[in-house]
Amino acid sequence: MSHRDDVILDIHERPSFGQWIGLSIQHMFSMFGSTVLVPILVGLNPGIALFSSGVGTLMYILITRGKIPAYMGSSFSFIVPMLALMKTTGYPGISQGTVAVGMVYLIVALIISFFGSDWIDKVLPPIVVGPIVMVIGLSLAATAAKDATMNGNNYDLRFFAVAMITLLVTIGFNMFLKGFLSLIPILLGIIAGYIAALLFGIVDLSGVQSAAWFSLPSFQIPFISYHPHMYWGAILSMAPIAFVTMTEHMGHIMVLNKLTDRNFFKDPGLTHTLAGDGTASIIAGFVGGPPVTSYGENIGVLAITKVHSVYVLGGAALFAIIFSFVGKLSALIESIPSPVIGGISFLLFGVIASSGLRVIVDKQVDFNKKRNLMIASSILVIGIGNAYLQLGQYTFSGLAVASVLGIVLNLVLPDKAFSER
Repeated sequence: MSHRDDVILDIHERPSFGQWIGLSIQHMFSMFGSTVLVPILVGLNPGIALFSSGVGTLMYILITRGKIPAYMGSSFSFIVPMLALMKTTGYPGISQGTVAVGMVYLIVALIISFFGSDWIDKVLPPIVVGPIVMVIGLSLAATAAKDATMNGNNYDLRFFAVAMITLLVTIGFNMFLKGFLSLIPILLGIIAGYIAALLFGIVDLSGVQSAAWFSLPSFQIPFISYHPHMYWGAILSMAPIAFVTMTEHMGHIMVLNKLTDRNFFKDPGLTHTLAGDGTASIIAGFVGGPPVTSYGENIGVLAITKVHSVYVLGGAALFAIIFSFVGKLSALIESIPSPVIGGISFLLFGVIASSGLRVIVDKQVDFNKKRNLMIASSILVIGIGNAYLQLGQYTFSGLAVASVLGIVLNLVLPDKAFSER
């Protein structure tokens, strides 16, 4: 790799010790809000999510031979099936689903090593990916509304006020902040909402006061924390969504290619990048975390600071691991009241849905074609309505059903309906 004069630190360059600490902490905080929000929404331990994101990032850097400056954080794409599984199997089912997601990545990486990657565009064109991403966001709308309004079984105006304050302040941060602060509006919005919740008297700090400063995260390890059984419904609910997150993964690689003036699809190759991402999720599944994926927030930090060093990303991963053992921090995160989460969720889930819409618009999908209309319509209604499939003891979420149906329809439907020929 040759050095670029237009960057401060190139991929392979190591900062001084003082710079290393400051730059790494900056990267950690850029992903902090989103990474801990996923387990909060699902009901997992945020400390474990921090730990698994840090370890996953280090493994990703190792597998990609230290050539790609990327950070692995909690993925929002799997929230829908994880919420459903928490009510049935608990974390053991989520664990198997998370490991299955990682295995899908490894299998695809192996296939690509033999056959190339052109087939991916045929299986996951914009008409399939766009509606599925929209479903991921819109199907969570009711959950966000409940968090923002309901105190137990009763409507609470204070909850709604805190949710609206959180939402509007976060929108303001997104619109008017510059520089590094513009990369952490979620974290700043949560802090502002938490302060508002304190003023409204709806925060319980007893857990923070009783928590130890240093404590081991509540790891969920098979055969130690629980005796695992095969949860095929969990596996089949989460594994298909991996194909959707792969498109996000490849999009991030494209951005990094342009940002660093490299071609990571060739060196170290898509096989290594997918294997690194998949391994990170497998590790998360074995310790109690959610599936992980590369983070756009950290790519934004790379663009602004012009610091592309993998040593800085590795340092951020180490700090995430260290922070996961701070008991009071985990307790503080868990004390965030539901209306703050609801207010943030209004924006985040909407952004996810809008991202799916942007895929359709950017790729200029033609809805005058009956084929595209049939595929998108089926995915949207089945997914948002959560028309789940129950086969004996196995349950497949509406999102999983919609994803598989969309892929199948795309492969079997002709390009034009007979009436259009």
